[in-house]
Amino acid sequence: MTEALEITTFHLTGDFGGTDFVAVNSDVDAYLKTRPGFRWRRITQDEDGTVVDVVAWDSEADARAGAAGIMTELAGSPVHAMIDQTTVDFRILPVIHRLD
Repeated sequence: MTEALEITTFHLTGDFGGTDFVAVNSDVDAYLKTRPGFRWRRITQDEDGTVVDVVAWDSEADARAGAAGIMTELAGSPVHAMIDQTTVDFRILPVIHRLD
């Protein structure tokens, strides 16, 4: 099994900031905790406003299944309206090195 990282970068719409985005993520966080293979999630925001959302999974298959559910099962989540969809870069990458 190959560990994978789901890395999504984007900008927020309007005057929303990173703390606003985090505040509306309780449904996504709860959903992720129920998904097979979920390890952890981190959200950061760069000085230029780019939000980086990183989720660690046990495998690429787990990552793809979890991401698909966010778009379908959580289609009504308020997080989607806060994201400028034209700026989204979504990737699932296998981990090739790890240092704990």
